[in-house]
This record gives sequence, structure tokens and C-alpha cells, in this order.
Amino acid sequence: MIKSLKFLISAGPTREHIDPVRFITNASSGKMGLMVAESALNSGHQVKIITGPVKLEYPEKAEVIKTITALEMHTAIMQNFPECDVLVMTAAVCDFRPVKTSINKIHKSDETFILRLERNPDILLSIRRSEKKQTIIGFAAETNDVIVSAKRKLEKKRMDMIVANEVGGKDYGFAVEHIKATLLFRDGEKREIGRCRKKDIAEMIVNEATRIHNKTN
Repeated sequence: MIKSLKFLISAGPTREHIDPVRFITNASSGKMGLMVAESALNSGHQVKIITGPVKLEYPEKAEVIKTITALEMHTAIMQNFPECDVLVMTAAVCDFRPVKTSINKIHKSDETFILRLERNPDILLSIRRSEKKQTIIGFAAETNDVIVSAKRKLEKKRMDMIVANEVGGKDYGFAVEHIKATLLFRDGEKREIGRCRKKDIAEMIVNEATRIHNKTN
């Protein structure tokens, strides 16, 4: 019998407001997080989703926590991580936010508009595993040097597995049904998947997360 694990899944983009009507964001739709959530639930696990603003309906059996900014997502994950067994970070979190957000709409002028940005906290670097030895799975969405960048993130952020996700193709990447991926593991294993459905890679992620967690606990 498969042991039920507590999955904490981040999903979607974040928004960093410039003024009440304009914001910085990215092309993430939240589909990958949705697929991982559905796969985990279908495997008998408990699921909590921390999501940015998306146009999706998450499964009724999942607990959903809605956030907008990177700071809000950071806070929500820090609060909920200690109770989870597996963290899957599919969210595309904005690296930067405006230093100052205008309370009123900024109107056009003939002058150059300079937007000053500051770094958002890195969620995975902020995390500290507890005695539960949580399993951490991440994503690296890249347009070039995909494997090199993913391997660097895997090591720096102390993950158990990372999905090297090549984006920018016509039929794979953000907001579509397919992904082009390679799985990299902490022990050095590399598993090239290639182009496949997000539903299929989600099932692989849940299976690998379960295997890794059971092996280390």
C-alpha cells in the first residue's frame, strides 16, 4: 500500500505591480502545477497548492492558497513548508519587483520613464529542511544552456531533483500542453525525456518524489 504524502505545490506566475493597472509578470499559466496536483491526488496523496494569479480551476480535493506577489508566495511557502513531505516548485516567481509602487496610475509623458527594481527573496534558498527530510523538486525554465543552468540551480538550492525545462519553442513551454524536459538528480543521474505532455511529466515527478522520499525516510 502506497503511503499518503503531503504535497505542497507552487504554481503559476507572480505579479509585481508598478501602479494599480500595470505590473511585471511572465507567461506561466499554472498548467504544470495543476497537472502535478492532479497526479498527486490520483496517487492518493494530500495536496496543498500555493498559486499565483491564474485562469484555472484547481481540483476540489486540493487546498488552495492564492497569492499575487513573490513576497506573498514566499510567506505562504515558508508557513506551509514545515508540514509537507514533498515540495514541488512549478511556479515562475518574478526575480525582481519595483522599488516603489505608485498608488495612482502613472500617466504618459514625453520624458523617459525609469523603473527601478529590487530583488525578490529566493524561495528555495530560504528553505531549511526539518527532521522530516522533505523532498524538494524544482524547475529551471531556460531558453539556452538549459542543462548547465539547471545543474547549477540543483546544486545551489540543494534540491533532490530538478526539471530542466526548455521554453520558447512553438509547441512546448509556457501556456501549452507540452514540455521539453530533462530530469536531473542530486546523485548525478540525468534522464532526458524530450518533448512530452505535461500530464506525463507530472506523473513522473510524483513517482520520483515518492521514490526519493521513501528512500530517504
